[in-house]
Amino acid sequence: MKSNVLDPNSKNDEKTQVDGMAKFIHTMIRVGNLDQSMKFYQEVFGLKETHRLDFDDFSLVYLRDFESGAEIELTWNKGQSEYTHGTGYGHAAFVVEDLDQQFNRLLDLNLSPAPIKEFKRDGVLLARFFFIQDPDGYKIEVLQRGGHYQ
Repeated sequence: MKSNVLDPNSKNDEKTQVDGMAKFIHTMIRVGNLDQSMKFYQEVFGLKETHRLDFDDFSLVYLRDFESGAEIELTWNKGQSEYTHGTGYGHAAFVVEDLDQQFNRLLDLNLSPAPIKEFKRDGVLLARFFFIQDPDGYKIEVLQRGGHYQ
């Protein structure tokens, strides 16, 4: 039986897109302090502001990862300083070439990443990663590039 799952290591599947299917472009999170959140995503992940829409009661700021083209839309509702995440939010994830270097860089920025963990199955390393929280408490996973995580 043929699998419908694309092989992330296959060059043939890399640019494959089913005709008529949508392309993922961004995810949105609500933030309590726009400047603090922008600084975090720019310093920690190198995202760059590409678009901003300011209105009387809210602002939308798009920060892009130029490697993938995906963006995080920061939504700042003026006058709202904090949000609850409920039980539905999980995490966003970024991949890096050198996990240890990224971890130490964040420590140098006086941030508090959680300890590096290894995810194994039957003794085989599947992933190395750590989590960090942004200024609004959103969890972000940082993974070592490899295997499925490209």
